[in-house]
Amino acid sequence: MRHLLPVVAASFLCLPLAAQDKPSRPKITGIDHVRISVTDLGNSRQFYAKLFGIRPNGGACDDKSGRCFTVGKQGNQRIELEHAPASGTKNRIAEIAFATDDVEKMRNYLVAHGVSASKISKYRYDKQIIEAHFEVRDPEGNPISFIQRFFYAIDDFGFGDPWFVRIIHAGMIVRDRASEDKFYKDILGFHVYWHGGMKDDETNWVDMQVPDGTDWLEYMLNVSPEADHHTRGVMNHIAIGTSDIKAATEHLREVGAVPILEQPKIGRDGKWQLNLYDPDDTRVEFMEFTPVQKPCCSDYTGPHPGSKQ
Repeated sequence: MRHLLPVVAASFLCLPLAAQDKPSRPKITGIDHVRISVTDLGNSRQFYAKLFGIRPNGGACDDKSGRCFTVGKQGNQRIELEHAPASGTKNRIAEIAFATDDVEKMRNYLVAHGVSASKISKYRYDKQIIEAHFEVRDPEGNPISFIQRFFYAIDDFGFGDPWFVRIIHAGMIVRDRASEDKFYKDILGFHVYWHGGMKDDETNWVDMQVPDGTDWLEYMLNVSPEADHHTRGVMNHIAIGTSDIKAATEHLREVGAVPILEQPKIGRDGKWQLNLYDPDDTRVEFMEFTPVQKPCCSDYTGPHPGSKQ
């Protein structure tokens, strides 16, 4: 039986307002969902349904389309799939949605800062408003949305695996960091959680953490405009956080999600990680919540994600 638990709780225009006239920013607490474009829904369903800690339907997903996957036991994050042609789709991360505690104030706040935003759309279930959201595009045209949930869907029978997982970050190719920072840092209040590169004196990755939570958006810098399909899939990616990368790896081997072509390793950020690739070469990175050794290049400047978040 399924029931509802109440929640307790861009293109840019050159039209600056006086600071005192601008509304304050509501909270941005984390990633609500990521939508991924795929060329073959059947193959992609099989891949995502077998991932560690991921299940079709239930929890945050209330439809039977097979395109929605709940992340974690009784989780309220989700991965969504949409069909897109093989040609003409360079970034298969179709949307990153961030959770906010007041979607109307968030839209007013962004519009006051010169950001073009869609109208607010509301989703109802059994005549109750379950969630409301709107869309914008960041300065490089990446689709971003903000969503407020008024109820969380809870299943009486939770996911059988005992391990906690959650989406902890999503990565995207960034060409102009300064331009993106004006949106994510200056307007939205994101801050650098960690940055690093393949060499200690390089910055290839910048983790921009949400202002009121532990999830982050990862800038993937210095990527050639002529990068091939696989490289773009490596860079435009999602990450699933886990407390135990070895348990995740053993589970993935048992269920045969995909051939595991790489072994778990400690990344430059000091965290254990394992990379998988969906049928369209979009990278799904499993990553432990906390580092096991000192990271290269910079110190962490924000709280780590974890099962108590």
